Amino acid sequence: MQSQIVPSLLLVVALLGTAVHAQQPAPNPLDGIPDKMPFSVPYGAPIEAQRAQSLIQAAAAEATKKGWAMNIAVVDSGANLVAFLRMDGAQLASVAISQHKARTAAKYRRPTKAFEDGVQKNGATYLLSLDDVVASRGGIPLIEDGKLIGAVGCSGGTGSQDEVVCMAAAALINKGGQ
Repeated sequence: MQSQIVPSLLLVVALLGTAVHAQQPAPNPLDGIPDKMPFSVPYGAPIEAQRAQSLIQAAAAEATKKGWAMNIAVVDSGANLVAFLRMDGAQLASVAISQHKARTAAKYRRPTKAFEDGVQKNGATYLLSLDDVVASRGGIPLIEDGKLIGAVGCSGGTGSQDEVVCMAAAALINKGGQ
């Protein structure tokens, strides 16, 4: 009888040991410490209204070419609305979303796609608890001479459509991509 208990006991211990190892949490990717501060572009002078309008027109031309009705917003380096266009037929809910995307890109000095990727690809759902964040592509910072002068935000289509329209506008300012 004792010879049957020992193998059974060993099996239980082995299974418990495996279960303990299986329950160990994966290392937290947020514990890594980067050498440089990410997205540390300095804030610059705010974009002027006339330039903001030219960005709106570039974005609207791209959207029109593709047959997409969009809401397009440009904010300054302080995330204040400078120019806005609601194209004919663009959905009403996207008025606020386009402005929100532009504000997020300016305040956080990064494309809103960075937040989308953080949530979708990395499971970093804590990003959704940050103030004034939109975790959907379609917001792009405007960088001139190494300084953030504003941001453009688009909404009305899918995130990828919104991003394409924003990139057409941002290309007028961002040299070398963003």
